[in-house]
Amino acid sequence: MTTLLKADDRMILALDEPDLDRARALVKTLGDSVSFYKIGLTLLAQGGLTLAEELKAEGKKIFQDWKLHDIGAQVEGAAKAACSGACDLLTVHAEPQVMRAAVRGRTNDTTKIIGVTVMTSLTQYDLDEMGYGMELTDLVMRRVDQAVECGLDGIVSSPHEAAMIRARVPADFLIVTPGVRPEGAALDDQQRVATPQEALLHGASHVVVGRPVSRAADPVAAAQGILAALHNV
Repeated sequence: MTTLLKADDRMILALDEPDLDRARALVKTLGDSVSFYKIGLTLLAQGGLTLAEELKAEGKKIFQDWKLHDIGAQVEGAAKAACSGACDLLTVHAEPQVMRAAVRGRTNDTTKIIGVTVMTSLTQYDLDEMGYGMELTDLVMRRVDQAVECGLDGIVSSPHEAAMIRARVPADFLIVTPGVRPEGAALDDQQRVATPQEALLHGASHVVVGRPVSRAADPVAAAQGILAALHNV
């Protein structure tokens, strides 16, 4: 009988399921292979906070992926509310006014607030179309510097920028990388991707994995393959 590897908090499983029943079923299937779950907007909008509390009671860590982006008072209030519940990681958009408001709203030392620099689904063409007028990498690094200045605990970025970010942030600064795909996996809607090993070697503290596990014929085997890769770094 094959011994399963223990869950590794560096691997965050994105519960990007269409409803709570399917999310709970996936969690049950994965069992002890996953210890950290990301709950995004689709589930948060339909009772995902209840799911977060359930998972927390089972000893799991929770990443509430709100990507907060609003006026300061709203962001501050939302951050305060998130900190009162099951929330180990909370995302906000990495814009100075938003980040400062989130830090003001934090009410504990356990919830880490991280800023989304440039989403991994975006390309340089997308930024040009949006009117940013600067190179993608330059925008990421500007937002990283601002996140440090604003007192955030880390950022979300593509694995492609992880090495540059690690070289200019405090040692305990979190670098959470979506867009992680095992070798040979489909890219889906992600544009700037890397393997789990590459992400960690480039300086990531956490990797976020979704469809390569959740849509696999055998999700446990897929999760175990990623754990094996992480253990070799």
